[in-house]
Amino acid sequence: MRPVARNRRRAVAPSALLARSGTWSSSPTGRERPGWSRTRHASCRRATCLSTADTARDLDLLRRAVGEDRLRYWGISYGTLLGATYANMFPGRAGRLVLDGNVDPQVWVNHGAESEPATNTFLRLGSHLGSVDTLGQFLAHCGRAPVSRCAFSAGSPGATQAKYEALLKRLAERPVGSWTYARVVSEVRGELYTVHPGWTGLAEVLQTLWQGRAPQEPPAGPAGYPGFEQSLAVLCAESPKPALPSRYTALEWQAVEQTGAFGRWWVWANEPCTAWPARAADPCTGPWNRPTAHPVLVVNPAYDPSTPYRAGRAMAAELAAARLLTLDGYGHTALDNPSTCVKRHVVRYFLTGALPPQEARCAQDTPPFAAPAEQGKSPAGTAAPGRSTNAAEAGAPSATAAAKGAVRFPVWPLRSADLFPAWPTGATPSRLD
Repeated sequence: MRPVARNRRRAVAPSALLARSGTWSSSPTGRERPGWSRTRHASCRRATCLSTADTARDLDLLRRAVGEDRLRYWGISYGTLLGATYANMFPGRAGRLVLDGNVDPQVWVNHGAESEPATNTFLRLGSHLGSVDTLGQFLAHCGRAPVSRCAFSAGSPGATQAKYEALLKRLAERPVGSWTYARVVSEVRGELYTVHPGWTGLAEVLQTLWQGRAPQEPPAGPAGYPGFEQSLAVLCAESPKPALPSRYTALEWQAVEQTGAFGRWWVWANEPCTAWPARAADPCTGPWNRPTAHPVLVVNPAYDPSTPYRAGRAMAAELAAARLLTLDGYGHTALDNPSTCVKRHVVRYFLTGALPPQEARCAQDTPPFAAPAEQGKSPAGTAAPGRSTNAAEAGAPSATAAAKGAVRFPVWPLRSADLFPAWPTGATPSRLD
């Protein structure tokens, strides 16, 4: 990637960028077209111009501002939808794009249907299914580990699952301090996103609660503004969902029958949209299959608690030219759950355009609750192509609260250390471009 420091172009003020934002527009399907009048920017009310398509236009302005001919991009979670939208609004400017932890774009827009959907966005994506499948993996790995490595282990996967269910039942009847049933469900869901250190810290929190004690809270720091409405502004404005609050009670019981407590969380996470005052003026509703300047690299963990594996397959199939790289591991996105194998493929793709082999799979660097001898060992290369995974059927996208600095969605650290490891050996790269 060309360093920005080498760009000798005169810096452009943000106000000038806004003034120039009338160069391109999109049709009702989000496609670019010349001759967009500046009047759209002038007449655009803030709440109606916060769609993914509008953000893609901003992204293109940033590309132009730093002097890049084509965008090179690593998008995670919702960022995968943004990357796919950019690729189809500006296909000639789409350079090498990595989409990691994918949102199924067709499901996000409810396949472009104009009628009100029966379910909300997260249930359509299958996030509740991804969460419960990943929880099952957490409890199974914990149950197979000794208590020295997983504090909540009951000696076997089945016994640990039963222990977890008994803890939730107990908390529903009698909270431990501020640790209510609802808070614990929410904490568990969030800690599944990052295996290290999230899963170890989560096990310690659950065991402390099992013993009837409130986990130690981290020292209170300055209260930061969480900005919840920032993500709601896009989600509520462009992704169809039931309009009446009363519909969500029925959806709750439907989701609880499928996935238990997580179903409630994923249903009510969308309910604030019933009061959202605006709809996107010009959303992108697909399709997302325009030929791009380069093929896209799609990455997805096999057990992702937010954007399950099936969504990664759907994204790769929806794009005109894409290659799916599977992380045989756990957590939300490969970026937050390191795999040297994935990093090698991603770096080589950015630098040369070479894609992983068809059906390539990578292992996570450190398994959950690993013994000290296993920690820090990097699995060699890419797993055998075509190996199956049960997660292929796992939904449609799937305290020291979070002890020791574990990351909660949607905050994610960009871990740049070791981003450029040695090249893989024994794997045959391929190209679509």
